[in-house]
Amino acid sequence: MTCDFISLVSGNIASLQPYRPGKPIEELERELGITDIVKLASNENPLGPGPMAREAIARCIEDIGRYPDGNGFVLKQALASHLSASGPEVTSAMITPGMITLGNGSNDVLELIARVFATPAHEVVFSEHAFAVYPLVTQAIGARGVMVPAVRWGHDLPAMLAAITERTRIVFIANPNNPTGTWINTGVLDAFLAAVPETVLVVVDEAYREYIEATDYPDCAQRLSEHPNLIVTRTFSKAYGLAGLRIGYAVSHPDIADLLNRVRQPFNANSMALAAATAALTDTAHVRETKRLNDAGRQQLTDAFHGLGLDYIPSAGNFIAVDVGGSGEAVYDALLHKGVIVRPVGNYGLPNHLRVSIGFEQENARFIRALQESLI
Repeated sequence: MTCDFISLVSGNIASLQPYRPGKPIEELERELGITDIVKLASNENPLGPGPMAREAIARCIEDIGRYPDGNGFVLKQALASHLSASGPEVTSAMITPGMITLGNGSNDVLELIARVFATPAHEVVFSEHAFAVYPLVTQAIGARGVMVPAVRWGHDLPAMLAAITERTRIVFIANPNNPTGTWINTGVLDAFLAAVPETVLVVVDEAYREYIEATDYPDCAQRLSEHPNLIVTRTFSKAYGLAGLRIGYAVSHPDIADLLNRVRQPFNANSMALAAATAALTDTAHVRETKRLNDAGRQQLTDAFHGLGLDYIPSAGNFIAVDVGGSGEAVYDALLHKGVIVRPVGNYGLPNHLRVSIGFEQENARFIRALQESLI
């Protein structure tokens, strides 16, 4: 007799649908027997790690049999220095190591925030078309998710403010947003932060911040002294090219960081990730080249979309969501058979769009040819 294990868990877990990552290259090889594959599905940096991070990884090999520093002392010191010195705005308070929580990618930190601060008695507010992890972590803890309709594919902060009630504990904001690439300017975000009750935590997810240089883009790490209820999350998976090592972090008021670190798993950041991230912070040349490549690739793709008569959502990230004029899943499948992996985003409420990561020039060109053939 087989036990009905679903009956043993709460209803919010039983009905939870797992996060859907981009299809791995190896999986497509097994399914279709294709070996010449281009993957533009997971917003990865095509350059991978920079030379400084690679050297740091190599130096870790001899000590890989030992546990990492569970507190991440060296990386926290480097991050505190980096965050205190970065940004066009002048911060009124320095970032200290005690304000930092390290995670197995920033997803890990997002889950920690939900687990620490929300319960089934609370509500969590997020935008339509926002990162799928926000509703996932909300449902996993049994809290009530409040999805606010988007405006022009992006966050409607006045409407999100209006959605806050006495039960609201967390508001998730992605800036820039994944998968739409939209972003919120300084004036709009500052007005929102000033109006939110201090008992509501505002989590600003800045996973793609290195790709945007707009003068009115708000650097939220510089706003922590003004807003004790603000939490900023960032990652080394995107511009720094360390997606496979899974290293991210949150910056917050020290009391919030202390609470997050109480439930954080021991050794949730491995030795290679800690060393590579520390080195990557100083490799400014690699980040500059990453952005240069991304800007050129974005132009290459948008020019092609104009040529094909396709609408797309202007993006500040390392990806673009394009409207293929029909079923995104159907075009996605056609592209798979041509050895090109992108990301269908029907689960984000965008059934006619595909999200395309920006790759090398030749990878982008391969996708453009395959897309043109798939639309015929």
